[in-house]
Amino acid sequence: MNETKPVIRALNEQDADAFHAMRLYATENYPAGIVPTYEEESKLTPEERKARVRATEHQVVFGAFVGDTLVGITGLMRGSRRKLAHKGLIWGVFVDPAWRGAGIARELMEGAIAHARALGLLQVQLVVSVMNPRAQAFYRSCGFVRYGVEPRGLCIDGEYADDELMVLFLDDPAVPD
Repeated sequence: MNETKPVIRALNEQDADAFHAMRLYATENYPAGIVPTYEEESKLTPEERKARVRATEHQVVFGAFVGDTLVGITGLMRGSRRKLAHKGLIWGVFVDPAWRGAGIARELMEGAIAHARALGLLQVQLVVSVMNPRAQAFYRSCGFVRYGVEPRGLCIDGEYADDELMVLFLDDPAVPD
């Protein structure tokens, strides 16, 4: 790793192959940090891979680039139903291990949160496995708090692990409108 500052931007269809390669690496090497299995992720068609990174009014995937190299990713999705449109879901946070500790995950998270605020969202949620204490601590450092636990949220090779459900309020829910 060098001291080059990454560029954070929304991914587009031209980034689909780099995004897919990073997801395949993550599924194979960090199964507690990403939901699909390697087999599931590897079966995606080129069109499905493009659709995953295509920004819409309901989703955007951010990437951290050092030069032309994708070194980190995270997604933000919001519900399409009107009663759920006030909240978003952060998903797929992953940074290449060679770039961990350089603040890239924080920059990705700040970019996703800023985008959520720009959309007028009131809160963003995420799910993190208790098998991933480093990620749990990182999300807490970003201001997320636990609002629940899903028992046996993940099953990895026959081993069950609870999922921690976390939320970050983008407004002050104690203050009425």
